[in-house]
Amino acid sequence: MSSQFELAQNPTDAISAVKFAPNSSTRLLVSSWDRNVYLYDTHAEPGGKLLQKYEHPQAVLDVCFGRDDNEAFSCGLDWIVRRIDLETGAMSTMSMHEKGVRNVIFSRPHSLLISASWDSTLHLHSLSDIENPDTYTTVPLPSKPFSLSVSPTKLVVAMASRALHIYELDSLAKVSTEGGVVDVEPWQRRESSMKYMTRAVACMPNDAGYASSSIEGRVAVEWFDPSDESQARKYAFKCHRQAVDGQDIVYPVHALAFHPVHGTFASGGGDGVVALWDGVAKRRIRQYQKFPASVASITFSEDGKFMAVAVSPGFENGMEELPDGVIKVFVRELGETEAMGKKK
Repeated sequence: MSSQFELAQNPTDAISAVKFAPNSSTRLLVSSWDRNVYLYDTHAEPGGKLLQKYEHPQAVLDVCFGRDDNEAFSCGLDWIVRRIDLETGAMSTMSMHEKGVRNVIFSRPHSLLISASWDSTLHLHSLSDIENPDTYTTVPLPSKPFSLSVSPTKLVVAMASRALHIYELDSLAKVSTEGGVVDVEPWQRRESSMKYMTRAVACMPNDAGYASSSIEGRVAVEWFDPSDESQARKYAFKCHRQAVDGQDIVYPVHALAFHPVHGTFASGGGDGVVALWDGVAKRRIRQYQKFPASVASITFSEDGKFMAVAVSPGFENGMEELPDGVIKVFVRELGETEAMGKKK
């Protein structure tokens, strides 16, 4: 049985990210251009309960949980990577980049926090190095990063000029305590198999590969294994397109997320549609009814029971004023087989 509801108290400006807690399938963080990070208990009462708001000086572009359900990290247009104690609301600065910070992500197995900024650098923070909480290592990138994702052993960085770097998290964890600027050789350098700008990247939970999406209605699925045989399996497909008056309208694919249990993945587009895919069988499993605006971010709970979908105008048609009631977070309880791949 699946059911879906909308959170009662939504952000007031475009949503940049939604993330479930590592140990709770009802604890949800939402970051927004309205300069706040929101913490919800999605099932405390009908429509969920807003537990707390954490105000920032500028728009928040990403947020993630840390070592437990009470630790979070945020980043945004004020160039700062912050730690948030979700219990007390206390915030502290982890590091400062030289431009806006687009992404922040945490690898639990490596106790490693990674931020990616439009200054074309990564900052690595070792959270196991409690003696030196302010020490971080800067890793230069060849171009501006757009999206980050971690698998159990890898970090994938999608950048401008269709460049992708794949790093081994073990190597990054080693240099994270050194401080200063360290040139880290990626494990692999790749060029996106899509012709247009990469919008999002998401790693497979089984550590086998990743999916990436473009501004031009496509998703590519690739495997880490560099062997010719494995690379021959990679493919890209068209999605998030709609025929309007006989014209094929193509939308950007803003969001990708893998299901932690079944290994299938969800894509969300500027068309307001979320689709579920079986990347191995190369088939669409299902497509949900259209949401009221562009899909900005998707996340699954760690146990795979819930999917949260952030909806806000993507300004695909230019910068408009925000109409009322289009910024929403939907939480869907998935049926037992809803996200399962196709049977062989």
